[in-house]
Amino acid sequence: MTGLALLLVAPAFGFSGGPPWMQNDRIVPEEGCSCHGAGGSPSTSVVVSISGVPRSYETGTDYEFIISLQHATNSEGGYMLWDYGSGTLTPGDGSLTVTDSGGAVSQSAVGNDWAITWTAPSEDVGNVHFNLVGNAVDGDGSFSDGDAWNILPFTINAPGDATNDADPALRTISVGDFQSLFVSEKTAEDIEAEHQAELSATYFEQGNVYFWTTLSILIIAAVIQGEFYERRFGGGPPHLDMSLAMPQGLQRGAVSLGLLIFTGWAVDVNLPWGYTLVIAMCTLWAIYGVYRTVVQARAPQKATDLV
Repeated sequence: MTGLALLLVAPAFGFSGGPPWMQNDRIVPEEGCSCHGAGGSPSTSVVVSISGVPRSYETGTDYEFIISLQHATNSEGGYMLWDYGSGTLTPGDGSLTVTDSGGAVSQSAVGNDWAITWTAPSEDVGNVHFNLVGNAVDGDGSFSDGDAWNILPFTINAPGDATNDADPALRTISVGDFQSLFVSEKTAEDIEAEHQAELSATYFEQGNVYFWTTLSILIIAAVIQGEFYERRFGGGPPHLDMSLAMPQGLQRGAVSLGLLIFTGWAVDVNLPWGYTLVIAMCTLWAIYGVYRTVVQARAPQKATDLV
């Protein structure tokens, strides 16, 4: 019963020499794996495919097969292929010959899209029958309901009994329900709830972006407007004595330099944009303070400044 289960999780359980061929007097590629999946039965949710299969074989000819598994959630797994000893199956990368099997091959590591070579019999032995079992596993390392398997029996006709395709490599045989790969198991309520959550997150993020960006623009515009009205109608900035301007300028300059360094660090470490915006605005305010100190120190003295 656990033969294919051991086969398909060979890496997890350390079967470096390959999985067992029989378990409890049952041949694995004929019986499948009743340990895996819900109810231990084959599932159409797994699409087991093999490509490169000719419609009829030519004696002694090599054919390259590609074995693939498809599942809505499980992308990897394992397989076992047997031709009942009619020809010769040669494993490729990621595959091995199963011990005491009479020539069956299986995966040597959990994966997908295995390439193997089948050499047709050296003489006409009639139709050749195959059994292919594939299991798509969920990766939890156990024989759980999250795994799902399917079985694909197929036949290659005797020489001359069928007309081969122009390019046999393009022919693929599959078993399983392709529709199950695309059908969501989520209910309509779940889908709507996810949609609403995405909308809320989008509105929140964009709302913050527009609010803080707009606020920053308004503050900068207000400062520029204040400068304009001061020069245009207020007679210019008030005079600041050099004895006061010098320490004030040094203090504001030191703060500006520190905030500039802080802003550069925020950009370099990809700090969240909100924090970076606040730091940048404080930096601009500090630089504006230095500017105001310089402008006021250079402003001409007025009669009111001498009183």
